[in-house]
Amino acid sequence: MSIERVRDYFKQWGIEGRIREFEVSSATVELAAIALNCEPERIAKTLAFKADGRAILLVVAGDARIDNQKYKARFKAKAKMMSPEETINLVGYPVGGVCPFAVKDGVEVYLDVSLKRFTTVFPACGSSNSAIELTIEELEKYSNYKEWVDVCKDWK
Repeated sequence: MSIERVRDYFKQWGIEGRIREFEVSSATVELAAIALNCEPERIAKTLAFKADGRAILLVVAGDARIDNQKYKARFKAKAKMMSPEETINLVGYPVGGVCPFAVKDGVEVYLDVSLKRFTTVFPACGSSNSAIELTIEELEKYSNYKEWVDVCKDWK
C-alpha cells in the first residue's frame, strides 16, 4: 500500500506518527480541507506532469492553478498532466494520494512559490485519505525537491 511506503520513508526521521489518516476521502483540495479543518489554500497538492519523457511533480498551494505560459517557459514543454495509469506507474502513487515523498527513481520534484506564504502546509501521504502537517522547511527536507519554481496563477 502506498501510505505504507511513505510511513516507512518517514521512519528515518521519526515522524511517521505525524501522518493523519481519515475515515473520509481527502482526495481533492476541498475534501482534504474539510477532513483537516483548515483553509483549502494550505493543502499542498501534488500535480504529476510529463515533459519530454520526464516525470515532474509540482507541489502547489490548494488555491493555485498552473499557468501554462509560466510552465512552458520553465520546463520548455507544454503542461501535460499524467493519466491515472501513468501516475501510478511513473510516480508510484494513485491520483488523490500523490505526494512528493519516496517517489520512484527519476521523478523530479519542484515546489511552487505559492506555498511560501504559509508556516505549515498539508501534503498527502500516498493515499486518498491521508495527510501530514509540515513546515515549509520540513517540506523542503522530506520532498528532496530540486528547486523552487513560479509556475502558478490565481493565488495572489
